[in-house]
Amino acid sequence: MNPAIKSPVDQFMLRQALMEGRITTIGTDHAPHLLSQKEGGCVRAASGMPMIQFALPAMLQLVDEGVLTLERMVSLMCHNPARLFGVSHRGFLRPGYKADITIVRPHSPWTVTPDIIESKCGWSPMEGHTFQWRVERTLCNGHTVYDGKHVDREFKGQALEFER
Repeated sequence: MNPAIKSPVDQFMLRQALMEGRITTIGTDHAPHLLSQKEGGCVRAASGMPMIQFALPAMLQLVDEGVLTLERMVSLMCHNPARLFGVSHRGFLRPGYKADITIVRPHSPWTVTPDIIESKCGWSPMEGHTFQWRVERTLCNGHTVYDGKHVDREFKGQALEFER
């Protein structure tokens, strides 16, 4: 990841920026790099982390820790990115909007193991971490793409439309 977040001070400062409102959006990319592509230091290694599968449970952990409220987390991950990029009919639960919804269950611990990693790279920096929120179902455009156990690999999303 560039820049690297290595020290406890780095982590503290990021949490502080979240709490003070200096961070306005949270997002992730797929970054499906093999571990061999992550070697060689910051100049040669591919940037990014395969975190998209674990981003929501990680942010909900920050809610549990009091770093964010649930409402602020939703704004940072849904509302604000849609507004920032002018994405039409997404980012909010409103009539006429696309039903992109993730249903989660709190107080349902689970641990990241290699067999549940969906990324094509087959690894995650979260291996061995236990989360307290479990994703029960994910809908894209109103279609269930994850039912808590299986990913619908046949479903294809729709292109985003922009207001600008």
